[in-house]
Amino acid sequence: MANGVTIGQAAAYVGVTVKTVRHYHRQGLVEEPLRDASGYRRYGSGELLRLVQVRTLAAAGVPLAEVGPLLDADGERFATALADVERRLTERITELTARRDTLHRLADGDRALLPDRACAVLERMPGLGFGPDYVAAQREALVLARALVPEGFDGLLAQLELRLDDPGFVELTRRGQEAEAWEPDDPRVEELAAAMADHYLANPALLGDPAGLHAWARAATQYRLIDRHRDDQAPVSARLTALTEARLRAAGVPSPHR
Repeated sequence: MANGVTIGQAAAYVGVTVKTVRHYHRQGLVEEPLRDASGYRRYGSGELLRLVQVRTLAAAGVPLAEVGPLLDADGERFATALADVERRLTERITELTARRDTLHRLADGDRALLPDRACAVLERMPGLGFGPDYVAAQREALVLARALVPEGFDGLLAQLELRLDDPGFVELTRRGQEAEAWEPDDPRVEELAAAMADHYLANPALLGDPAGLHAWARAATQYRLIDRHRDDQAPVSARLTALTEARLRAAGVPSPHR
């Protein structure tokens, strides 16, 4: 009986494929055994042990380029190298966990793109009488704001939370939704804009803190991209917003120009 086993048997014993064994050979991780009298390479216990060691380290996440030096290192270097591999694996696990959490949030709609606090704001709106189109527009505006003006996002959320707690703001905004049935040049649009501007001026906290206002005023280009996102779908709202902002600017309130 020939000493050793064939490459196929060696691969099966170790738990890898023949292709993997040959790859280990090409990488210089395991020396190819000599051929016997029949011309076959026979794997003995030494080769099998090396195959098991390489397979185990590779399965643990050690890059193949590092396996050889690791197996040839002394005890101290081996321990240090393993600690480094563990650190990198931990970082990778953290990254994969974050990706998994994003997938879970995708299944929950808004939560893939917005933090829980923003989702809570959106979830309040239907109960206050805001229709689905308005909520959808606010959702899109929040997503764009978070991406384009991240430094102003928390302030924007705080502003929205305060506004939803204000019955006067809620009522005026609902009237703004109803105004979508009007013609853009309807004189009632100007009257509603005046009422909105007056309400803001009487309740300046609804406009946000001064730092937040100036942050958005400095981000005029980003603001225009967000503010005009649905102008073609809601022309009355677009005119209402422009008129309200013009009145506020005339009163000395900083706001980005459309």
